[in-house]
Amino acid sequence: MNHRPPRLRTALSQGAGVDLLELSARYLEEYLDKIDHCLATLDDEQIWWRPNPESNSIGNLVLHLEGNLTQWLLSGLGGQAFTRHRSEEFRADRTRTGAELRRALPPVVEGCRAVLEGLTEAELAVEHDIQGYRIDGLGIVVHAVEHMSYHTGQIVAFAKLLEGGGAIDFYPQHAAE
Repeated sequence: MNHRPPRLRTALSQGAGVDLLELSARYLEEYLDKIDHCLATLDDEQIWWRPNPESNSIGNLVLHLEGNLTQWLLSGLGGQAFTRHRSEEFRADRTRTGAELRRALPPVVEGCRAVLEGLTEAELAVEHDIQGYRIDGLGIVVHAVEHMSYHTGQIVAFAKLLEGGGAIDFYPQHAAE
């Protein structure tokens, strides 16, 4: 396995002066890159490890992000037909290999970028009913980004705990600060 983190495409390092939708797409891509590196660093046993029965594994969190982004952005704003089985995202145990998880999330994030690039201001103001919440398009975008950020942090923390070395360091340029 390659334990050296890839050059990270961070949302902040890609230039200023972009609108919220472009910045949102960049953050989703940054989180995807971090998740992908964590998955590449760990074996399947580590990916599906749970610290206790009430906690989620990295594998569960990846499945959950796939479901959440599809429901909120691809379906909610993009109109893609989708039936979600949210509880199965958390019950799953070794249902996919690390390689399969690595292949599943990128097309979802690419689809999210396409949806975000196609939205108008008027569409951002339209209210939607998603998962029992009444929320406008802008709220959907903010939720999707913050939700992926939250779970990416969990995945990175678990991966650092499980990996045990220095293979997961996304900001080496700041080491001396």
